[in-house]
Amino acid sequence: MRIVVVGDVMLDVDLSGEATRLSPDAPVPVVDVSGIKRRAGGAGLVARMLAEDSWPVTLVTVLGDDDAGRQLEAHLAAVRLVAGPSGHPSPVKTRVRAGSHPVVRFDQGCDKAPVPEVSPAMLREVEKAGVIIVADYGRGLAANPELRELLARLAGHVPIVWDPHPAGPDPVPGVAVVTPNLAEAQKAVQARSRKDAGKTAGKDPAAEVGGALLKEWGSQAVLVTKGEQGAVLCRRDQSPQAIPAPRVEAGDPCGAGDRLAASLAVHLLAGRDLAEAAELAVHDAADFLANGGVSALPDTGAEPAEAKPRVNDPLLLARAVRENGGKVVATGGCFDLLHAGHVRSLAAARELGDCLIVCLNSDDSVRRLKGPERPIIGQHDRAELLLAMECVDAVMVFDEDTPEAALERLRPDIWVKGGDYKGASLPEAALVESWGGRCLTVPYHPARSTTGLADALAKVS
Repeated sequence: MRIVVVGDVMLDVDLSGEATRLSPDAPVPVVDVSGIKRRAGGAGLVARMLAEDSWPVTLVTVLGDDDAGRQLEAHLAAVRLVAGPSGHPSPVKTRVRAGSHPVVRFDQGCDKAPVPEVSPAMLREVEKAGVIIVADYGRGLAANPELRELLARLAGHVPIVWDPHPAGPDPVPGVAVVTPNLAEAQKAVQARSRKDAGKTAGKDPAAEVGGALLKEWGSQAVLVTKGEQGAVLCRRDQSPQAIPAPRVEAGDPCGAGDRLAASLAVHLLAGRDLAEAAELAVHDAADFLANGGVSALPDTGAEPAEAKPRVNDPLLLARAVRENGGKVVATGGCFDLLHAGHVRSLAAARELGDCLIVCLNSDDSVRRLKGPERPIIGQHDRAELLLAMECVDAVMVFDEDTPEAALERLRPDIWVKGGDYKGASLPEAALVESWGGRCLTVPYHPARSTTGLADALAKVS
């Protein structure tokens, strides 16, 4: 179940302030520094994002024996760290920002580094991974022959997300997905003497270079990201799939690629197919930027930041509960206007197993079932209200009229409905029993219903 991040780390330093005048020595802005933030960058940022979302993550990397290396260890205190010596000064990247605008960046120790050694402990951690992210920042770790041999061997049965760097090596063959941005992809193609690739009239340049790199790298897929224009997913024997990104107001795109790689790994670990995982990851990256990006991340030091609670992914939760020998309970419905009957039924359902996952009809599904005036409350608010209940562990929104497709993916041990149903007459009974599950009912409270509440509200208004 552990996510393993493999790659190069660096110390990122942000100097922020206001620029209200020009220097008398040269026509350059003077930034009055009011804040200094330090954090682990590169693969360290990917690992930190996952740790702050409470995912089990191990960072496999190398560190320099210097002050910056010791600072990096402090900033990675919340991450399980397995590190060897880099034999090279730790890279430090310092950005100066005036308001929300970058002014200049200073790089120290960022010259070409030798390929570092890897320890047996580092290789053992990679072998134990449930999913792997290779966050290559061109510092040499991804070029280590022993590590590459292991990754190539694992690629056949462990999902590997490879975030490449122009100064790094090619991904090993067979990885699940490689995630270059458009500029990186075009540069990689041009380096192979196909200077016209990505310039075919009438075709998406991302699809062109993605298809070319798919053949060159031998990966299962290439996801070429295009910033605010989303991404293009290229897979073997399939047409390129455009993935639009939601419109967001974001001044600094730093960290969006790291967020996308982290999210891809989480969704693949949960058992989602690559197309769905890519769509969710693109939206996660957009949300990250909309919420302030790296500038909104809390500063870290010797004391790790308290991990913020996360909404449990229903598929990953179900998998974790089963692997620990527990029972997965699921129930479903519209839950439009929560009432006491819902609360009692959900609490009773939770008592039947070790987690309760609610399959929630989407807004479109509710409209088809209940009419154009419903739902009264949108799906995001309905999900939030359900998750606020102690007895609900996760919510899975589905668009179909019935929950069969959601159940097929969850495969709960117990499917629960209200006592107004009879187990044998449940339309989902045959499906649930096909994988050895059971259908049960919990007490029904006939005097309480959403329709009754809606009718009463209509009379009052």
